Amino acid sequence: MAVRRVLALVLGGGRGTRLYPLTRDRSKPAVPLAGKYRIIDVPLSNCINSGVQRIYVLTQFNSVSLHRHIRRTYTFDPFSGGFVEILAAQQTNDTTTWYQGTADAVRQNIRYLQQPDIRHVLILSGDQLYRMNYADMLATHVARRADVTIAGIPVHDDAASGLGIMRLDGTGRVVGFLEKPQTLAELDMMRTDPAWIETQGVPAAGRTLMASMGIYLFDRDCLLDLLTKTDYQDFGREVFPTAIRSKTVHLHAFDGYWEDIGTIRSYYQCNLDLARHAVPFELADPEAPIYSRARFLPPSRLDGATVRQSLVSDGCVIGEGAVVERSVIGLRCRIGPNVVIRDSVILGNDFYEPPADLATRAAHGEPPLGIGADTVIEGAIIDKNVRIGCGARITNEHGWDNTADDPRFVVRDGVVVVPKDAVVPDGWRADLGAVRPG
Repeated sequence: MAVRRVLALVLGGGRGTRLYPLTRDRSKPAVPLAGKYRIIDVPLSNCINSGVQRIYVLTQFNSVSLHRHIRRTYTFDPFSGGFVEILAAQQTNDTTTWYQGTADAVRQNIRYLQQPDIRHVLILSGDQLYRMNYADMLATHVARRADVTIAGIPVHDDAASGLGIMRLDGTGRVVGFLEKPQTLAELDMMRTDPAWIETQGVPAAGRTLMASMGIYLFDRDCLLDLLTKTDYQDFGREVFPTAIRSKTVHLHAFDGYWEDIGTIRSYYQCNLDLARHAVPFELADPEAPIYSRARFLPPSRLDGATVRQSLVSDGCVIGEGAVVERSVIGLRCRIGPNVVIRDSVILGNDFYEPPADLATRAAHGEPPLGIGADTVIEGAIIDKNVRIGCGARITNEHGWDNTADDPRFVVRDGVVVVPKDAVVPDGWRADLGAVRPG
């Protein structure tokens, strides 16, 4: 099959400043998702489900936990020839610099693309949530005799200002590209005929702008030519626009759930969407599952708690009288009696606390891992291994958009974030603490 000659490169992302403080100790693709997954599991699962089994993940910043997760999770049998391997930024005889951008990261690892049995190279982002069969994209690429194929999704005018918009001719060839158009004149210049969108099996539904998803399929030799003859550093801003002018670039139309998890707000909303009753992205898809690390954890125990429209991961204990609504509860969570959690994402814990450690911490006045009795959490993200005492209140009652950094509580994009390993004492209230608008 032709898909066996596809090499996938998953870009591990930069510093992830817009996801800070979730990226304080980990890279963007390593951030937990939907309770039991990590964001990197999405593109890797799409590859596996599509038959693409040769995969490199390019990493640079805060990558230890990402490396550990990939090593423990993705192991192929010796007869398939498949692999998921890390290409970390490193000094070599050819370069002594960090990756300077997405295209530069691929250029610094160009020798892995030059293997004789590679025909196509798939470039993927490590921080998006969607489900796609890349074999369908390859079929579009071959049928159109394209040098480059890009996945695109139709969007309404109000979403275009944050995306790269493509202009197409009547055959689906990409003939123009505009990053984040802001005016009506710019939008009108980039519109796609709704009738053509419908011919691709995608309902237009009033959407006349085709946005780039940042998913590229290159003929291997075409990509080598673009990288070796230029010093461009970024695919979206430099390599792709150049390819439009000098190569044959076609669109692969997609119409499904797709979210670029680039900010605290988008991450927060994406998780809550997965917990909704009418879920827009089904995790339990038997045809294309999302894979992750297998853990040997006990079932979760709910002792008289009320749980509505929520995801509860393995190994949790939720105490009597607790109320969990429209929330995501991560692995090994300990939630005390009468706790109220609404519209929140609790990332859980990396370990169970031994009884001896519990006693030592109690002697020093520190709460155990988890959420103490009578605490209220609303509109928040609680990172891993956080200790929250009894009767605390973690909400954004002031309606702040952003606050200055605090060891226990920050607000980003209007969402409360309690950083990893934070300790919140009994009775602590955000509005009485040291937090202030930043």
